Formats: sequence, C-alpha cells, structure tokens
Amino acid sequence: MNRIEDSAVRSPWRRRFLVVGTLAASGLAVGLWRFYREGDRLTPPPGLKAGEGRALLTAWIQVGTDDLITVHVPRQEMGQGITTTLPMLVAEEMDADPAQMRFVQAPVDPVFANATMVGDGVPFRHDDDGWLARTARTTQTRFGALLGVQGTGGSTSVRDGWLPMRRAGATARAMLVSAAAERFGVPAEECVVEKGVVSHPGSGKTAAFGALAVRAGRRPIPRDVALKTPAQFRILGTSPPRIDVPSKTDGSAIFGSDVRLPGMRHAVLVQCPVFGGTLKSFDASAAQKMPGVRAVLPLARTATSAAAVAVVADHHWQARKALAAVTVTWDEGAAAGHDTTAQRERYRTLLRDGDARVYDEAGEIENALAAPPILVDSEYFAPYLAHATMEPVNATAIVRRDGTCEVWVGNQAPTLVKWFASQAAGVDTDRVTVHTPYLGGGFGRRIEMDVVLQAVTLARSLPDTPVQLLWSREDDMQHDVYRPMAAARMQAALDSSGRVIGWAARVVSQSCTGEFSARLLPAAASDAMKDKTTTEGLFDLPYRLPNRRTSHVLTHEPVPVGYWRSVGHGHNAFFAESFVDECAAAAKRDPVEFRRALLADAPRHRQVLDVAAARAGWGSPLAAGTGRGVALAESFHSIVAQVAEVEIVDGLPVVRRVVCAIDCGFALHPDTVVAQMESAIVFGLTAALHGEITTKDGRVQQGNFGDYPLLRLADTPEIEVLIVNSGVEHLGGVGEPGTPPVAPAVCNAIFAATGKRIRSLPIRVA
Repeated sequence: MNRIEDSAVRSPWRRRFLVVGTLAASGLAVGLWRFYREGDRLTPPPGLKAGEGRALLTAWIQVGTDDLITVHVPRQEMGQGITTTLPMLVAEEMDADPAQMRFVQAPVDPVFANATMVGDGVPFRHDDDGWLARTARTTQTRFGALLGVQGTGGSTSVRDGWLPMRRAGATARAMLVSAAAERFGVPAEECVVEKGVVSHPGSGKTAAFGALAVRAGRRPIPRDVALKTPAQFRILGTSPPRIDVPSKTDGSAIFGSDVRLPGMRHAVLVQCPVFGGTLKSFDASAAQKMPGVRAVLPLARTATSAAAVAVVADHHWQARKALAAVTVTWDEGAAAGHDTTAQRERYRTLLRDGDARVYDEAGEIENALAAPPILVDSEYFAPYLAHATMEPVNATAIVRRDGTCEVWVGNQAPTLVKWFASQAAGVDTDRVTVHTPYLGGGFGRRIEMDVVLQAVTLARSLPDTPVQLLWSREDDMQHDVYRPMAAARMQAALDSSGRVIGWAARVVSQSCTGEFSARLLPAAASDAMKDKTTTEGLFDLPYRLPNRRTSHVLTHEPVPVGYWRSVGHGHNAFFAESFVDECAAAAKRDPVEFRRALLADAPRHRQVLDVAAARAGWGSPLAAGTGRGVALAESFHSIVAQVAEVEIVDGLPVVRRVVCAIDCGFALHPDTVVAQMESAIVFGLTAALHGEITTKDGRVQQGNFGDYPLLRLADTPEIEVLIVNSGVEHLGGVGEPGTPPVAPAVCNAIFAATGKRIRSLPIRVA
C-alpha cells in the first residue's frame, strides 16, 4: 500500500532558520554554501530509520524483505505524477521491476532540498554563458542548497532529482550486488541484476532483493558508482502504471481535507474583505451560545495572512452556522478604494512613461525603431487570475503542552511549513512534524503559508486539541495570491522585405518573487533584485532579433500576487506570440513560415513548430468561420508549439481542436507528459476564455465558480499531444510549459477566422 507520511527527523532547524533569515536579509550567500552537505546526498539524515521489515539503503531508498522498494519522494504529488516518475529514476538504476516500487513522502531534511528551483530564478537568458550569468547561476543554486528548502514548483522536480535519485538507485544496486556476491561466494562483477533479482550465471545462484535487503543495509555506502547511459535505459521512456492511481480510484487516497484525528475540532473563518485591512471589533456573544462551539478567536493581520475572526466547533457545519452569527467590524484601511479598472488605466500610462528596468538589450534598438519601412506598435493586457484549485486550502494542526506541534497540510514546501508552524506554535522548529497528504490542486497556491499560520495559531489556543481549518470556496477565491495583472507595449520594426530589424517589449506588473519573499521575510523586503518572472517569455525569446530590448516597470498594488501555473510565461507568451502574429500579418507572411525564419538559430524550436504544424494540417482548407492559430513558447527548459482550431459560433469562439508538440528533452514517462500537456491546455483555456479577477471598493468581485467559471467538459476541444525527444542533455519540465501557448494560439486563430485582433484577456470577440 502507498503511504504518504513524514518521519520526525531531528536536525538544527532553529539554527538554520536564523542563518537563512540573516542571509536573505543581507544577501551574503557567496561562499557559505559549504556549510551545506553538498556532495553527500546519500547518507541518511540523523533520525531517519527504516520501517519494520525494511532496510535503509541510502537516504532515498528502503528495500523490504517482501521485495518491495520504497522511495523517499522529496516532492509533493499534486496530479503531475511525480510519485511515479521519481521512483522510476531509482528503479532504472537498480534494475528493479516497476511493479516493486512504492513511495513515502520524504522527511523534511536539507538532503532532500530542491536547489534547482532556486537556481532557476536568475534573470539571465538561457543562452547567456557569460561570466556574470554563470556565476549567478552557480551562486544561486548553491544558495538554494544552503537554504535546504524542499519545494515543488517551477517544473523542476525531475531535473533536480535526475542525478541524486539515479545515484541513489545505482548505489543501492551496488550494495545489493555486494551482499549477493558475499552470500554466493563469488566476485561481485560476475553477478547480474534483472527485475529485482541478483543472479550468478556461472553457478546458477539467485536471490531477490528482499532476501538481500538486511545484509545489504549493513554494508558501507559506496561512492562514485557508475550510472547508466541513455542507451541502457529499460524503464525510463516507458509508461508503467502510476503508483498513485489505485488509491485515487478507490477513494482511499488522503487529501488535506480528508484528515481525521481523534478529538478533532473544526474551524472556519471570515477574513477582512479588503486587502491590508485590520480587525476593529467583533461580537461573538450569540455564536458562543450555539451548540458545539468551542471558541471564537481573532486572528491578527500578518505579512502572510489577512485579519480574520475564526469559530472553532465540534463539527464543520456547527462552526459555519455560528460564524454567520458573529458581527464583525473592520478597519478597511488604505486599499478600500482600490479598483482594477483604474489600475488598468494607470498601467496604460506607465507603458509610456514608467520607470523601467532593462532585462535584455542588444544592438541599436532606438535607431531601428526611429523610421522603419514598417512599424508595428500594439498594447496588450492580462488580468489578475485566481488559482481556483478544486480543493480549497486547508490545514490541520495540533500544538501540545509538551512543546511539540504536528501539521497536516497539502503544501508545496514542507520546509516552510515547518518554519512557519514553529513561529505560530512558539516551539522549536525541531519539535514540528509535517505531514503532506495529496494536494487537491496546487498551481503555486500551496507554497503560501497563510492557512498554516492560521491553523497553528488556532490550535495553540486549544492545547492538545487537533484543529482543522477549512476555507470556503469564497475564502479561497477572494483571499488568493493572484497571477499579476500585466500590460505590455510591443513594438517591432520591419524592413521592406518583412524582416524584423527591431523589437522592443515593455511590461508593467507587480513582482511575484518580490512579494512572495516579502511574505516570508518582511524585514528583508526590497526591490533591489530583478525578478525574472516579470519578463520571462519575453526577454529570452528564441527568435533572431538583432536589435532588441525588454524592460519592466514594477508596481506595488494592494492585491497580493504569487506564483501561478507557468508564472510570468502565462501572460508574456500571450503578449509575445500574439505580437509575432501581428508582425507576420504586417509582413504579409504566413505565421508559421514567419516564425521559421526567425528561428534560424534555434533548430529544436523549429522542429517542434514543424511537428505541430504538420499534424494540425497547417495550410489545409477550413470551413467558413473557422481559423487556425499557432504559438510557440519555451518555458521551464521545455519547448512547446500549439495549433488551435477555433470556430466562431453565434459570435462566440469555440475551440474545436488543439495540437500540441513538446520537446522536454527526454520524456521519462510519456503518458504523464501527455496528461500534463492536456491538463495545462485545459487550464490555459479556462484562463483565456473566462479567467478574470476584478476589484471594486477594495473587494474582489468574484466568489465562486458561478462568476469565475472553469472550462466544462462539453467545451473541451479535441487535444492531440506529440512528443519530440531531443536527448537527456535538454531535460525540461512538463507541469507548466503546456499553458503559455494556449491563449495566443486561440487568439491568433480568432484573427484568422474573423480578422479581429484580441489584445486583452479574457477573450471577448464582440
């Protein structure tokens, strides 16, 4: 049976938290990475023990006497299949049978940190191999190792696990072979391994992994074990059944809101409807007399969470009913007049005269734009978007009088949960245990710590009592950290033959990374560092653009922003690929051929584009009122091209078909790659056709799926996914890259069908 659990592992977390806080505040990361156990990601951390009937072979693997192999998966499963793909890395190098593989959630320890996620944040083009770019990447990656943060995001799980988990598998194999050789009385090099069985062809002796597990667990961990070459792979590149599917099918899978503990109480809350507001007063006299009510408690506003009043009761609906009887008065604060309509107009002004920071510049862009034969100049807009996960955010916590704390929460960063729970509970970080159940949707929302802070604060008020805090859908929609509102001015100079000789992109938006960092460490909040997410997908385009500049105008708004599936690529690809289509039209060129010419220096991108266009039947006739649109976007080290077919029915766009081609280097589990592309396309279509968060009088106007609709099954187009493998040296992510090209492909198809350009989302044809 698969279990998602977390062992209590002792380590100097309080000390680490103080060091990290100091580093983040001062920026003194260079050189200090040596304090992290870099290079030793095989030795089990202190306190990690094997389960009953299992032997611990490295920090990552337990082998049971029942022949089952349990992998400590350091990333969170939120539908992306990581609890199957990462164990496949281990199985490949162990020469195990995929059917033997199981997983548990890895304990919270720096050995399982995701340094790749941190290292990816440097604001340099991927093709910039200069000294400064190399130094920044190395330093930030090592800083990520020093931080020791386990996190799931940025489509980095496979890339970060690629070497350490394969090394762990190869090392475990070597330990098992050594144990078998000792048992057989033969040289280890004469043994062979296949599907979890070690054999000695000369003597005919065999032993399954389970029979060797205990003996192997007593052996020293070897170093520098050779890894397989891709030509030797037998499991990677295939699609064995996903490990998480059976429990999700039969209903036994545990999500955060499924957690049930003896004596557990249920909490609900009402939060200040205006961002940044505070609690003035509340009257709970009526609520406190209602059946089952245990407490009515105020929650102060913090950098992480809103001001609120919570009711704790024996049952959820008792708490919900009592909450309706609480009278609350808010001090709405300075943001009470915020209006996104006015914000949008302000952004239009900033596109012209805002103070911008340059992210990429080459050539003589001002001269190129001065008086070209053809000038294309357009403005684009993308609204705030909610995450709208199917499972509203929730957390369960218990704070005990003995100074310990436990938290059960679907999260994307258990290390942060540990830190924030420690702060809220008033206990040492080493006394906090984190359990990570399945996530009912993440998309970046569950890396936030607001619900953790609230749940643990409530639990601290009721010692030795488990408290489960469950937000309503309206709470979730109106107190999200949103994808930023963004506006862009795109300019291109074309010569008389239609060749691009100048390209300028200027974006206005808030900073996801800046605001997320400020929520974690308010004292270290600063605008000094550039945020790659503001211009990613614009400053690092694969096109040949000799004279170019990409810049960003940073704004600060009361509406909080955070990471949303594909982050900056989500809106920047809409700006870039819609504008490329405009340039093709101005040049009187076919959109695919126009892109192919711009991709002269990018053969991988051109191949992906060609594969998608060919399968979509690009250039073949379509019925009247139907158009095809194309878009190409590289994000998270993967290249995706999509062709959308859109029919206009009664003045509304109906997406009939989407053809998607992806080059993620090497598809480790092809079925998962296909599923993630399908998921990302549906996610992106929802945003393009319907998604919009607006505020009036400081309040979010949307509250549930009635006014923030999702794409319905009946409206989902035919989706076809094609995988282009270019090699493991180009390994990329798949959780997010399918989203960015969707909106521009659909908008470009609408232009092909109607001649009308869509420059503002969500799509409105009329």
